[in-house]
Amino acid sequence: MRKFTYPHIGTLSLAIEGLLTGLGLDVVPPPPITKRTIDLGVLHAPEFACFPLKISLGNFIEALEAGANTIIMAGGTGPCRFGFYWVVQREILFDLGYDFEMIVLEPPQGQIKQVLDKAGALYGKCSLGQALSALHTFWRKIKALDFLHAQSLVVRAREAEQGATSKAYEAGLLFLKEARTPQEVQENLERALTLLAKVPRDPAKDVLKIGLVGEVYMLLEPYANLQVEKILGEMGVEVKRAVYLSDWIKEHVFLSSLYLPGGRSVKKAAAPYLRHFVGGHGRDSLGETVRFAREGFDGVIHILPFTCTPEIVAQSILPEVSRREGIPYLSIPLDEQSGEAGFVTRLEAFVDMLRERRSGSKKKQLLK
Repeated sequence: MRKFTYPHIGTLSLAIEGLLTGLGLDVVPPPPITKRTIDLGVLHAPEFACFPLKISLGNFIEALEAGANTIIMAGGTGPCRFGFYWVVQREILFDLGYDFEMIVLEPPQGQIKQVLDKAGALYGKCSLGQALSALHTFWRKIKALDFLHAQSLVVRAREAEQGATSKAYEAGLLFLKEARTPQEVQENLERALTLLAKVPRDPAKDVLKIGLVGEVYMLLEPYANLQVEKILGEMGVEVKRAVYLSDWIKEHVFLSSLYLPGGRSVKKAAAPYLRHFVGGHGRDSLGETVRFAREGFDGVIHILPFTCTPEIVAQSILPEVSRREGIPYLSIPLDEQSGEAGFVTRLEAFVDMLRERRSGSKKKQLLK
């Protein structure tokens, strides 16, 4: 009997477990990411592999240990190495002696039938109607999770009691996890938003606005980015993430060959600095930085995995974007060696600099 698992990436687990269960499949969710997860991935992956590859490899090992025998993994196209993750991980897991099957969902590139054929392996014993209902609920849940997260970033920056937003947000996530129909998703989202609305706020807070750009996994997975959004929010910073899970699913998994609203405007914003696709979200990181600058954000933080080629290209161009667009930025490569103390210190220094910069701008305006 097939027992399905998948990698962690942000709030995906909360939605995909319900999807697979709704499709009539037996599911073995990967355990929450811990230091053991990282250690297992680092132990068995190539030394200079991307950090996301190591983390997801650790997810698979722990899930296989728990009884899973079928892995669902996304694929991709070059030049980003993400397209080769599944190949490398599959061979490593075979070498370790695990007996399993891997189902890879790759971008269609105009070949929608191939995606549908692979997706057919996930239908289990359910009818087409049940499958469509499960997919509808899944998509509504992904959108709801993204919306709740975005709202939590606004509230956390203004909370009067540190940690109150995180507590309300975690409770809201559990509401959405339990939803089994689109109607329940909407009802439970409203319950979750009500919890956030009850978080006491400090109207006197001088809130900064920082845009978060970079490689998609590092933006979406809090364990990988060392909880950067939570840390900044508790410093009184409203964070706006450039990419959400729903964006990635639309663009990468299902509709990569189709026009998506917003995609052209990001490319247009990046065009004076980088006209060509360099893989992953490298060009998007530049385009989103330009957009954040023109929307009046105080700064941008660029998060990338150590050795990530597309983001290294973006990192090399960001100084020019910063100079011409007039927006400070901080670029932080992360991997398994990154320590929280040093990370927090860099964030604190950047936030202090932005506050000084804003204060200086206000003084200049008063003197005019």
